[in-house]
Amino acid sequence: MNISYNWLKQYLDFSLSPVELSLLLTDCGLEVESMEQWQSVKGGLEGIVIGEVLTCSKHPDADKLSVTTVDIGSGQVLPIVCGAPNVAAGQKVVVATAGTIIYKGEENFEIKKTKIRDEVSEGMICAEDELGLGTSHAGIMVLNPYVKAGTLAKDYFKVEDDYIFGIGLTPNRTDATSHIGVARDIKAALDNIDFVKKIKSKRKLNLPSVENFKTQNSSLDIDVVVEDVIACPRYAGVTVTGIEVKESPVWLKNRLNGVGLRPINNIVDITNFVLHETGQPLHAFDASEITGGKVIVKKLSRGSKFTTLDGNERELSGNDLMICNTEDGMCIGGVFGGIKSGVTEKTKDIFIESAYFDPVHIRRTSKYHDLQTDASFRFERGVDIEMTIFALKRAALLVKEIAGGTISSDIKDVYPNPIPKVKVEAKWKNIDRLIGKSIGKDVIKNILQSLHFQILKENTDGLHLEVPACRIDVTREADVIEEILRIYGYNNIEIPVRLNSSVSHSSKPDPENLMNSVLDYLSNNGFSEIINNSLTRFVYYENQKDFDETNSVAILNPLSRDLNVMRQSLLHGGLETILYNLNRKINELKLFEYGKVYKIADRNATDILNKYEESNHLSLIVTGRKEPETWYSGDKEVDFNYLKAVSFNLLKKLGIDLNRLQHEKTSSEYFSEGLRFSVNNSPILEVGRISKSMLSTFDIKQEVFYSEFIWETLLDLTKTNKVRYRPIPKFPEVRRDLALLIDSSVTFTEVEKLAYRTENKLLRSVNLFDVYEGENLEKGKKSYAVSFILQDEEKTLTDKVIDKTMSRLMAAYQNELNAVIR
Repeated sequence: MNISYNWLKQYLDFSLSPVELSLLLTDCGLEVESMEQWQSVKGGLEGIVIGEVLTCSKHPDADKLSVTTVDIGSGQVLPIVCGAPNVAAGQKVVVATAGTIIYKGEENFEIKKTKIRDEVSEGMICAEDELGLGTSHAGIMVLNPYVKAGTLAKDYFKVEDDYIFGIGLTPNRTDATSHIGVARDIKAALDNIDFVKKIKSKRKLNLPSVENFKTQNSSLDIDVVVEDVIACPRYAGVTVTGIEVKESPVWLKNRLNGVGLRPINNIVDITNFVLHETGQPLHAFDASEITGGKVIVKKLSRGSKFTTLDGNERELSGNDLMICNTEDGMCIGGVFGGIKSGVTEKTKDIFIESAYFDPVHIRRTSKYHDLQTDASFRFERGVDIEMTIFALKRAALLVKEIAGGTISSDIKDVYPNPIPKVKVEAKWKNIDRLIGKSIGKDVIKNILQSLHFQILKENTDGLHLEVPACRIDVTREADVIEEILRIYGYNNIEIPVRLNSSVSHSSKPDPENLMNSVLDYLSNNGFSEIINNSLTRFVYYENQKDFDETNSVAILNPLSRDLNVMRQSLLHGGLETILYNLNRKINELKLFEYGKVYKIADRNATDILNKYEESNHLSLIVTGRKEPETWYSGDKEVDFNYLKAVSFNLLKKLGIDLNRLQHEKTSSEYFSEGLRFSVNNSPILEVGRISKSMLSTFDIKQEVFYSEFIWETLLDLTKTNKVRYRPIPKFPEVRRDLALLIDSSVTFTEVEKLAYRTENKLLRSVNLFDVYEGENLEKGKKSYAVSFILQDEEKTLTDKVIDKTMSRLMAAYQNELNAVIR
């Protein structure tokens, strides 16, 4: 939200500098995120003065150049070489002196003392396009002969210097979407400062007067009918005839340019000006396009076609509120105008609309059509219903002043069910309790009255208040107290000298500490954390074997079609992040994400807690090289085994015994190959290579590997793990190796589990360090080279014990796996 410093001063007289004002605004809840100097002419015409051409003669060495002397005031005469064909002695001209920066379009250059064909030139006589005052470059600007030489150009052309505040509004503060609304807060804050200092404030909020509004004739009476009073509680309009649509005056264009709006024509500019002045959106219709002389506010049937001002034909939802004539729609109410009914240069008569639309209807329409406008921004948050007529009168008077014309009808104000103002009771004790100190009853009443709260009743318990219509967000006692506190000043609440705390007990293991240790491990090993939106696209789950699309948690009022369901997996967000980085030439990625996934657990459940299920997952996704490209790192890329090893290390860090893992090939179609790991038949981890079909959906052309942990299941497993102290063994380990010739279908997991089942006392670890398949082996066979680490914690192992243990292992392999010991 852009707010102009100069514009604010039209409504409130204050002496604060722009910097001081930005601090005051932030302190009272309107956070100033940026402050920029703005000038109606770029550069502010600094270094440019009005001069008088004393002499003018042809350049001796150039036919198209003239040598001039120019008086720029205070007796200072400059020699200037000029190329304009219309330069002559006696003219008053605009001169850029040496050192001046000229801003011409997107380019800028500095005027320097120089020689042009051996003639000294100490400035430049300017054309209007070189100053940003127009577009003509036919010749230099020739001014009124009575202008005094030496007059600063910025004074002659009345260049406006301003400061523009970028205010980060919270969604509830629709009252501050206008300059009058912001001025109201400034006045309240300054009045409070004066009141605390016991200074009597004389400030007044100077609202523009509409007392001169009156109907001049009834030559164009347009009737208004509101068929849907729920979607449109109030609708008002007035006609103005005999207008002239033309360029806006300089002051109006400056106001709009200052807040970032492009001037269009005087009528449209007036509606935009009043919008940013009062916060009330307006719309001007070409009255000749209002067929039947009647404005009807209603909803058109679903599937109806309507072409908006941007030229796009849109299909209506059936819930869109339309402003219609007797034949068809003219405007999407509160959101966007239609292409036919807009004001053009040929328009002579207009109908000005000022309305209050239901915020829910406007928001749904805005999101459905993906149209975010200044009007919808305000209507969907709720505008001041009492500002409707004031803003309409203000606009009509400005049209009469700037575009001419006659007010040719009474105001049509359809307001069948007036909305009552909210009444709230604020108790003194609750005000003191929530603020944290007693600030005094007089201070509280002064703040509330400066914010236009009406005190209906005061007693020993507190205040009975009527909330102003502009504050639709104030409905509770806590809201009133927040208003008091923000104007009083958060910084004026002292930090207490005593700190109260309570002893808390957390269950073990602590989920937060456990997660932090896992995330630290990943970041220490080169992984970067990503945080994706929990909202995603329904198409990711549509007609997918791995996901039941009927279990998708749909958003009733989605921000867009790309964010219309809650995610069922972290996979798609990870792949979107991979693609985003690959498109920016970042090809080596190791990423992790911890977040919730969502699904419908019981469609028939009436209790929301039973109907929906959300659970925490942890995902890892990698692609590219294992290490960044250097002269010593090589070209080895991440693979399935790399990601599986990282995933297993995480399980070990959580205290999960890998020997308890059960595994099977994954059935997920988004993996071309992968494994699913379980404990006691409860899945905890899935690891694999993303399939080419899934990668092609995201237009990813390099291999990607992915693993996903079900965090809640892991937490349940860690609860049963007990940390026990065990001293370092005093006796050495012994390693023995075996070469096993086994069937190709036998996995290392089977070899490992059989070893632990055969010898569970001395066997410490089993490792596969070589695999061979090929020549010299019969078909269907493979050779495993396996190492065994043995250790007795009570004594040194003897050869006899070692040989006996290895004999049992060999016998087990021969009998159960049909292995041949080589």
